Amino acid sequence: MEHIRNFCIIAHIDHGKSTLADRLLEYTNTISKRDMEAQVLDDMDLEKERGITIKSHAIQMNYQKDGKKYVFNLIDTPGHVDFSYEVSRSIASCEGALLIVDAAQGIQAQTISNLYLALENDLEIIPILNKIDLPSAEPELVKDQIVDLLGCKREEIMSASGKTGMGVHEILSAICDRIPAPKGDPKAPLQALIFDSVFNSFRGIIAYYKILNGEIKKGEKVKFFNTGHEYLADEVGVLKLGLEPRDVVSTGDVGYIISGIKDAREVKVGDTITNVANPCLTSINGFEDVKPMVFAGIYPVDTDDFEELRYSMEKLQLNDASLTWEPEASAALGFGFRCGFLGMLHMEIVQERLEREFNMTVITTVPNVQYYAYDTKGEKLIMNNPSDMPDPARLDYIEEPFIKASIITKSDYVGAIIKLCIDKRGTIVTQNYLTTDRVEMVFEIPLGEIVFDFYDKLKTISKGYASFDYSPIGFRESDLIKLDILINGDQVDALSALIHRSKAHEFGKKICEKLKELIPRQQFQIAIQAAIGAKIVARENISAIRKDVTAKCYGGDISRKRKLLEKQKEGKKRMRQIGNVEVPQSAFMAVLKLD
Repeated sequence: MEHIRNFCIIAHIDHGKSTLADRLLEYTNTISKRDMEAQVLDDMDLEKERGITIKSHAIQMNYQKDGKKYVFNLIDTPGHVDFSYEVSRSIASCEGALLIVDAAQGIQAQTISNLYLALENDLEIIPILNKIDLPSAEPELVKDQIVDLLGCKREEIMSASGKTGMGVHEILSAICDRIPAPKGDPKAPLQALIFDSVFNSFRGIIAYYKILNGEIKKGEKVKFFNTGHEYLADEVGVLKLGLEPRDVVSTGDVGYIISGIKDAREVKVGDTITNVANPCLTSINGFEDVKPMVFAGIYPVDTDDFEELRYSMEKLQLNDASLTWEPEASAALGFGFRCGFLGMLHMEIVQERLEREFNMTVITTVPNVQYYAYDTKGEKLIMNNPSDMPDPARLDYIEEPFIKASIITKSDYVGAIIKLCIDKRGTIVTQNYLTTDRVEMVFEIPLGEIVFDFYDKLKTISKGYASFDYSPIGFRESDLIKLDILINGDQVDALSALIHRSKAHEFGKKICEKLKELIPRQQFQIAIQAAIGAKIVARENISAIRKDVTAKCYGGDISRKRKLLEKQKEGKKRMRQIGNVEVPQSAFMAVLKLD
């Protein structure tokens, strides 16, 4: 056990985690030159295309130092804040972390929040200055920032370059010296923490775990502590580039188990695996609950695919434990699911993964939050969807959820952030300076206002520096109204939104303009309207395409052409009466990107 080292790599987005992980794999000969490619651990097409890590990836490496053989379990983590849940799970299964800071960009928001996550779990931190070979690198300046943040000595900071491989051997030997070996009792009853799971269509569900105490043998009976289900361990092993079977996986190691589980609901990430013959008394705690930020409906394009979509969502949830969902129904779209996401990027990725991995084409509705409506009799109704809103004649008032948002940023961006929060109907509560150039601001903001694009805007105006955290503070009365979108007089309930009265006109105008760009022209005129009850607040027209019916006449009398045009005009009238408009998927998504 004293030769095992479990560590993860944490950093802000684009600071070079995956590139450095490539070099570690190459220098420990875990992967042959032939199989080497850039970002080898990012195995999803989406990850390669966008250049971001979405899933944490575990891999085992062997390393020799001073004649001793070491086993390294490395977990590469995502940097984008929408996937911070993945980071928290990786940190729970490690004893140390490599904190990577870009020598050109310095310390940024995610560097700090990931660092705090690691310190809460008592991880040994090795600070690494990456991209040292860039002409724009400022190593001395960034080292000062790291010393301020961590309180470590300057000589403890290591310099490296993931691209050229400089400093990688020093990092490998520092991992042996500075990261502690896992603690645990090999003789105690088995206790293993599930930190991830994947679905394999041939072998069922594969769970990844880290063993805290005891050992797991092939063929023995194991029990999942929280669900209470018992299984046979058909195959256990360690995670190399693929799965590598072993007869026994012992304390401190990271491994996988295949036990032929077919039902996705039976594996909970954060559960404890123990032995049926000699079970442990308590489960492992220290796993944070996921806090969804954005709620949206996901519906199959064809209503017959509802069951298949449910099956796909279950399999996707195995691979992405931060996705939460429950069934719901809509008048225009039929049956679907109300899903909770960690942010807009997460929502986009989930939608793309459903399309790519499960061939499910889905429609996503406008994201929103939960409201309470009180009718004139004093009854309380829960509204998850604008279509749940009671008749305005019976409605007394609506309450919306408020949150307390704390934003930490550099002092240069204070003015812009206050303006953003006030635009979102927020009120500032406190503002205090943590250091000369770092400010903490606390606001009270309606949750519905931060759902759309607040987070993305906050990151934009603060150049990625602002870190944002929130907690709910209850419901308050608000002047909210339901804004309906009508296409050719028919209401489209998937585009309805609950919105504050002061913003309804502006929002309605923007949506109509956006839809005008996105809905393809038809042979008849299409009217797009935004309405509050019976009052139309905005309108756009999509003009008809005119088919060139006079193309076949040339020369001759004008009356021949006129006769054809009159005939076309008659046909158009008939068409308008029964014309149906197809709304493309991009139109539903466009509402999210109005600015």
